[in-house]
Amino acid sequence: MKLRLKGLLFNMNKVIVLADSTVDLSKELYEKYDIKMIPLSVNFGEESYKDSVDITPEEVYEKVKDGAPLPSTAAIAPAVFKECLEKYINDGYDVVYVGIGSKLSTTYQNFLIAISELPEGRCYAVDSNSLSSGSGLLALKMAKLRDEGKSAKEIYEEVQPLAAKLSAKFVLDRLDYMRKGGRCSAIVALFGHLLHIHPILIMKDGKLIVEKKPRGPIKKAYQEMLDELKSDLPNIDFDHVMITHAGVNKEDLDYLYNEVAKLVDPNIISITRAGCVVSSHCGYGTIGILYIKK
Repeated sequence: MKLRLKGLLFNMNKVIVLADSTVDLSKELYEKYDIKMIPLSVNFGEESYKDSVDITPEEVYEKVKDGAPLPSTAAIAPAVFKECLEKYINDGYDVVYVGIGSKLSTTYQNFLIAISELPEGRCYAVDSNSLSSGSGLLALKMAKLRDEGKSAKEIYEEVQPLAAKLSAKFVLDRLDYMRKGGRCSAIVALFGHLLHIHPILIMKDGKLIVEKKPRGPIKKAYQEMLDELKSDLPNIDFDHVMITHAGVNKEDLDYLYNEVAKLVDPNIISITRAGCVVSSHCGYGTIGILYIKK
């Protein structure tokens, strides 16, 4: 792209929007908004898979169901990032990246290590301080700004402040995967099941924490998310509202979608499936509502 300023002609590089696999966008959204994806790794013992490339969440659930321990997940290595970025730079692109937040994974730091060995000013990283389609919302915003003709630096400068305005809230159906991952005890998981507790998790200060522990039908926990969405309506960025799940029955998904569609234009709602990284930590039945606040 060429820009003219006070009689001078400048060349501005084209921009690649790069996201890692934890942003949990659908194939359709990746393609529609021309967002490139680079996967984290999911490891079962010595077997390593590329998240959402070599293995699906359903295959993760089947392996765990058959007795395998929960998989470990691995950040993208600096060398992998560097190889990917060099190709884009050599093709004349600048790159702006977003992915899982820096307090949840070393992936963000590894990106910074990679670009320290590349030409200065060609690659930028937004720290989402979030996960799943919370980071995905930032990737979509980047794509919009790119299509408006903004440079990679300008996109970074506009999108980084939006990370503090993300709302990411999830309901867990069960505590099985939290127990298996060592994030709650077997006793807590048992009582959670017996008392029909469906924890609500939120992103706060870059970390995923338990906000509430409502008891009763899961729709009661859904209502907590819906109430917050309703209260935030005057301050919501209406480009996109995400409903992201780690596998959920159709009745619950349809219910939540229909309730959200009563509050916002259905055309801005995207339903996406969480990848292996998020699914292996939260488990089947997890579902969330995510959006950016103004």
